[in-house]
Amino acid sequence: MQLPSTERAERDHAVLRFLAPRDEAGIDGTTVAAGHVLEWIDRAGFACAAGWSGSICATAYVGNVHFRRPIPVGSVVETGARIIATGRTSMQVLVTVDVADPRGGEPVRATSCLLVYVAIDDDGDPRPVPAWSPSSLAELDLTDRAEQRVRGRARIRSAMAAERYTGEGTAPRLLLRFLTAPGDGNGEGMVQGGTVMRWIDEAAQACAASWTKRRTVGVYAGGIQFDRPIPVGSLVEVESRVIHTSEHSVHVASHVRAADPMIGEYARIGGCISVFVVPGDDGRAEPVEPLPLVTDEDVRLDRHARDLIAMRAELDAIGESD
Repeated sequence: MQLPSTERAERDHAVLRFLAPRDEAGIDGTTVAAGHVLEWIDRAGFACAAGWSGSICATAYVGNVHFRRPIPVGSVVETGARIIATGRTSMQVLVTVDVADPRGGEPVRATSCLLVYVAIDDDGDPRPVPAWSPSSLAELDLTDRAEQRVRGRARIRSAMAAERYTGEGTAPRLLLRFLTAPGDGNGEGMVQGGTVMRWIDEAAQACAASWTKRRTVGVYAGGIQFDRPIPVGSLVEVESRVIHTSEHSVHVASHVRAADPMIGEYARIGGCISVFVVPGDDGRAEPVEPLPLVTDEDVRLDRHARDLIAMRAELDAIGESD
């Protein structure tokens, strides 16, 4: 099914413009926390995917998110989303976040990423979406680059899903457990993907800070995958663990599980790898203490992190200046 071009022009993109609110600042009080930026990304992506498909959509995957620069509170933010490829029930959506000084100046790119959404029907099952095809050379280039990432993305997902996390590791870890509230929902009784990403960022940042003993900021989030949605009222666990350190960064793996509070049997929801640095007064990342690899699991997870770094490096950049 192909939409007429005039209708397509109104439905294959979405733009959200707003001032970065002070109540979404990080612990420095002056710049927006990475978790809230992830929420912005998902809101724009969801609006675009829902507008194109004409249905509620579930966030299935969020690709590499490089936080290139801090976003000061009070900045003018423009979060743009556009369809760049479709499958039978899925949509690949490119989201960019640009920021500008409200007193003037050109907008600059803060981050960009590729998200995958799946359209769902009233029973929660995947439903077909209208086919989308590029209408310009620029759109064709984006579509080709998105399709080239599919195989690499599948490798990353498989590698993350296959890794084991047991009690044998000695690295710092943090577990958050709470009930989801009605305000976390999307109007259909399910928690929005961006909200889950914010929970992941909060847990991962606290875990990273427990190792550095200093203020950390997120510079990357990737491989964010969602196996299933979380109903409002669920009992949720977010567990984060440091798995690798480089000279200037801390890599944290996070996993999300959810359960009916009356039953208590947890099911996997998704996972993510986040990278944090300790910002210096000059804006550069300060050195961090290396993580000791004491047990076989410590060594294995460190190797896993290095493998993911190599796989991510092979992915074609998209949205950085498009």
